Amino acid sequence: MAKNMQEWGPRSSSNRLREFLKLPEAILVGSFAGVILLGALLLLLPWSQRTPVTFLDALFTSTSAVCVTGLIVVDTATAFTHFGQMVIMALIQAGGLGIMTFAAIAFQFLGKRLSLKSQALLHGSFFQQDVGVNFRLIFKQILWLTAVTELVGATLLFLALGPRTQQAEALFASAFHAVSAFCNAGFSVYTENCMRPGLNLLFNGTILGLIMLGGLGHMVVHELWQKLTSYRRNRGGGSRTPRLSAHSRVVLLVSLVLIIGGALGLLFFGLTPGETTWGAKIQAAFFQSISARTAGFNTVDVGRLPQASLLLLIILMVIGGSPASCAGGIKTTAFAISLAELRARMRGETEVNLFNRRIPKETLSRVSILIRLAAVWNIFGVFLLLATEAQQPGLGMHHLLFEQISAFGTVGLSTGITDKLSAAGRIWIIATMFVGRLGPLTLAIWFFPAKQVHVLCPEGRIMIG
Repeated sequence: MAKNMQEWGPRSSSNRLREFLKLPEAILVGSFAGVILLGALLLLLPWSQRTPVTFLDALFTSTSAVCVTGLIVVDTATAFTHFGQMVIMALIQAGGLGIMTFAAIAFQFLGKRLSLKSQALLHGSFFQQDVGVNFRLIFKQILWLTAVTELVGATLLFLALGPRTQQAEALFASAFHAVSAFCNAGFSVYTENCMRPGLNLLFNGTILGLIMLGGLGHMVVHELWQKLTSYRRNRGGGSRTPRLSAHSRVVLLVSLVLIIGGALGLLFFGLTPGETTWGAKIQAAFFQSISARTAGFNTVDVGRLPQASLLLLIILMVIGGSPASCAGGIKTTAFAISLAELRARMRGETEVNLFNRRIPKETLSRVSILIRLAAVWNIFGVFLLLATEAQQPGLGMHHLLFEQISAFGTVGLSTGITDKLSAAGRIWIIATMFVGRLGPLTLAIWFFPAKQVHVLCPEGRIMIG
């Protein structure tokens, strides 16, 4: 009896709490929360602000930056100084690559090694589970690819801005937008975002290229780079270029279908009255189709889109980008697996296949849980926003639904109501951005770890239709 009391005493509870906090998921949650709080405090400094910013607004901005969302309650261009904007850019970069990435870099400079749990967390964030290759080598290559991509993007943006903008301003704006676009954040130092008059095709095209590369996932970009370099080496003959993995093929195919399908849908349902020519309509449709799944940049006034187009954007935001990327949503692979499972079940097949590869039952289970958790969180969120924003004039259910899904998908598009939300509404959107960036499944695994079930209940027959 005394032994049992000792097992369930305060010491046992404290040990369990310590083990609970050592989980990789706890490290991830704590890292993001800590950087968000630090960012909010930095944005509250007097030399970060042009106009007074409250703690809640600073916390909202910091969360949106670290979670690479892009929703704003104060104008980044006018509310913050260049120092404040540099803080936001650093938060975007930290959130885009992941806080654990920077921990790994710091430990490497200090000549130390990460713990096995931390290494496992990084491996799960960047690579597929079946990749048994040199982790440190590929990790360095990913960091180099990120740096080179952002540098090339910033150079192209500078060339686009150079002729009509002061060099210092153009240089800062180019660097800021390159980081924001590649990390799929949607923040801009322009009040009009990408609707600013004078932004040319080179500027918007570079933004789109960075968004797509950032939304594909680090492993897919790494494989594409490997395939390109191998093709150049073997162009004269010799060994074959490496084949893309099933994961990369699914990501690329689904991304292509969603981009084209989304653009065609927007052209069919309509854009805003501002797009008067077919050239402007096609450019705007493709830009918003790409941006809606990941980034949140906009070349049209989203609040003026028809409701059918808003619903289409909501669907794209729910799906989001790809795993191990800077994007949110349920992810392109989860969407593809859920469709493959639906097809298999309707055909009466017992196995689910994609590209002639069998999907493990564990993966099917995780996808099912992820989609259900996302549905529950967002339905509850819409109910909550309807209750907290009931007194706000001119806010319809479609506005709040769009805002909720944009926050969950870490997209950043808005119909123009973010700064009109009440304090309670802003706090909920902060929580939704946090959950959307980390993933509801990550939080669920952390809060509800797997337990061994030793008792089986008898089967029950329940009619379902």
